[in-house]
Amino acid sequence: MLGTKVKEILNEQINKEFYSAYLYLAMSAHLSDMGLYGFSRWCEIQSREEIDHGMILVEYLLKHKEKIDLKNISSPQMNFSSPLEIFEQIYNHEREITRSIDSIAVKSDEECDFATRNFIDWYLKEQIEEEDHTLRIISKLKAFGSEKSSLYLMDKELGQREYHQSFYQ
Repeated sequence: MLGTKVKEILNEQINKEFYSAYLYLAMSAHLSDMGLYGFSRWCEIQSREEIDHGMILVEYLLKHKEKIDLKNISSPQMNFSSPLEIFEQIYNHEREITRSIDSIAVKSDEECDFATRNFIDWYLKEQIEEEDHTLRIISKLKAFGSEKSSLYLMDKELGQREYHQSFYQ
C-alpha cells in the first residue's frame, strides 16, 4: 500500500507529464509553422514520450489499486521567437521535471516506500538523458544556429529521430 503523500505526489506527476506532452506539442506546431519540420518532429516525438511517461505512472498506481486523480492541464505558451529560445525553455522545463521526480524519490524514502523508490529510479535516469539531449541541441544552436545552412543541417538531423515507446524496466 502506498502512503498518502506518495499517492498525491505521483498523481501530481501524472499531470506534469501530460502538461509536458502539451508543451512539446505546442512547440512542435510552432516549429512546423516556421518551416523547421525536423525540429518539429523532434518535439512531436518528445510529446509522445511524455504521454508514455504519464501512462507508466498511471499503470503503477493502478497496479497498487490506488485512485487516479487527473487534474486540468493548463494551456502552454504558443509564441516563441527562435529554435534556441524553444530549446532553452525545454531545458528549463526538464530541470523542473527533474526536481519534481527528485521530490518523489525523497518522499518515498521518507515513507519507507522502497517499491516506489525503486520504480522512480527509472525516471531519474530518463531525466539525465532528457537534459543531456536538450543541452547538446542548445550547444549546437549557440555555436552555429544562426547560420541558415547550419540550421538546415540541424533540422535534417533532428528530423531523423524515431519514436520508441517508453517502457518501465
